[in-house]
Amino acid sequence: MPPFHRHPGRFPSLSWGVVAVLSTLTLWAEPLWKPLPPIPDPVGVAAPFAGVSGGALIVAGGANFPDRPPWQGGTKVWHDAVWVLDKPEGVWRRAGTLPAPRAYGISISVKDRVLCLGGSDASGPTAEVGGFRWRRDRLETLAPRDLPPQLPLPLANAAGVLDDRGVAYVACGSPEPGERVASGRVFTLTPGKRGAVWRELPLLPAEPRILPVIAGLADGFCLVGGAALESRGGRTVRRYLRDAWRYSAARGWERLPDLPHPCVAGASPAPVDRTAVYLLGGDDGSRAGRPASADHPGFSGDILRLDLKHPSWTTVGTLPAPRVTLPCVAWRGGWVLPSGEVRPGVRSPEVWWMRLR
Repeated sequence: MPPFHRHPGRFPSLSWGVVAVLSTLTLWAEPLWKPLPPIPDPVGVAAPFAGVSGGALIVAGGANFPDRPPWQGGTKVWHDAVWVLDKPEGVWRRAGTLPAPRAYGISISVKDRVLCLGGSDASGPTAEVGGFRWRRDRLETLAPRDLPPQLPLPLANAAGVLDDRGVAYVACGSPEPGERVASGRVFTLTPGKRGAVWRELPLLPAEPRILPVIAGLADGFCLVGGAALESRGGRTVRRYLRDAWRYSAARGWERLPDLPHPCVAGASPAPVDRTAVYLLGGDDGSRAGRPASADHPGFSGDILRLDLKHPSWTTVGTLPAPRVTLPCVAWRGGWVLPSGEVRPGVRSPEVWWMRLR
């Protein structure tokens, strides 16, 4: 998406504000959306791992309520199935299993491998790192020598991404069971580099949080929203956040303009192009405290664009199927949103492909 430049002699009678609006209308068209085959789990899962290897889309693990919803006493179950889709018009195949059921972790696709960092099972968060690749029509589990070391601490509901240089970042999340404590710590590592170890970066200069959205940039990342955890009346509750931050090795942390509204558990890592980050939905907190039920209206469908050159947020579209707690994966010239949570306790097996235009 090219930046807007002034050309002498053009628009002589228009103010720059009007020109900017015309440029926005011309260049910021709504994304193109297409449904892909749904994952074979009829209920769908929240927070699976997802990535690309051997040209194929891979979705693994996740958690759901397979028997009945939580308001009817259903029990959350963590899964270990690994599903592979080799082309958009293809059919999902059960390709293998994770070493153990897991969800709410970080997925990073690098050098034709899918890395699965942290996450949780029914007992709580883990620091374990695993991975696999799709080669010669079969799934291969990566040996320990081909994996980064385990995370410095157990983490679930954290955010992770690669920047354009291939440097990985892991930020925030919860290190303890039950979402009682949030972290503001940030770690970095270059996957595949011999002898690489996790190195801690300066703390996020804001409240510790879970479920922020992250986006990879040329030499760092953006971190947006999430939920702080605080004690009220003897119980831990979420406080929905609107702040946004950018980190680079050269400049450290920089504050960006606040979001128009809070965003928790939006699709992450967020899509990016040369000039902007695109925030896809998320829980805006407007229905916080409303109990899970069959008539819950669901989550925000806003698509927000962050201009990186002149930092500001603009609403540029609406999701066809709003979701939270799901990964976002670059594949086939676009971005894939697999499964996810449509309302508290309710998942969907639908998979959507999006292209920025």
